Amino acid sequence: MNKLEKYIENGVVFIDKNSVWIEESVQIGKGTVIEPNVYLKGNTVVGENVTIGFCSEIINSEIGDNVNIRHSVVTDSKIGEGTNIGPFAYIRPNCNVGKNVKIGDFVEIKNSNIDDGTKLAHLTYVGDADVGKNINFGCGTVVVNYDGRRKYRTVIEDNAFIGCNTNLVSPVKVGKNAFTAAGSTITEDVPENSLAIARERQVNKKDWVLKR
Repeated sequence: MNKLEKYIENGVVFIDKNSVWIEESVQIGKGTVIEPNVYLKGNTVVGENVTIGFCSEIINSEIGDNVNIRHSVVTDSKIGEGTNIGPFAYIRPNCNVGKNVKIGDFVEIKNSNIDDGTKLAHLTYVGDADVGKNINFGCGTVVVNYDGRRKYRTVIEDNAFIGCNTNLVSPVKVGKNAFTAAGSTITEDVPENSLAIARERQVNKKDWVLKR
């Protein structure tokens, strides 16, 4: 009996077993569904009732129960139960993602801790950060962790709300229940329960087009 047949006997479902590549060291729990063109490598452990969508690659990672991964790459990281990854997410090495987290489309995280219930829905980069529980990241958020020579960490505490197109220039801390206004570049710590606005005031030049 080959490796795939053993998985099937243990309750793993392959949509097309001829189009997957699973290395001998990989462990997969019962009730998990593996779609076509999936590559599982190294010391990967996949929990029970997981769905790994087509064209996903998972390397040396631990995937908890009831996780859904769609068209994404996970490397040297841990994903907690009930979390949704993708489509088109990139989980780089040394990430610890908690339970019931949303890592959405075109989101990249690296060397970061993301606690339970946090949502990074789309078009966001989080690198070298410690992110608390129940935080919402607006579209286009960037943790600016590299100054060209050194990398720094950012801390975002529980229940914060990061507005769309926020730049968090590390090292910086956003306190509990704090908000950042959309379009802000945050270079100083934001106290808990505060709103940080860091952008130029809008100026409208009346009839500028006509005068031009």
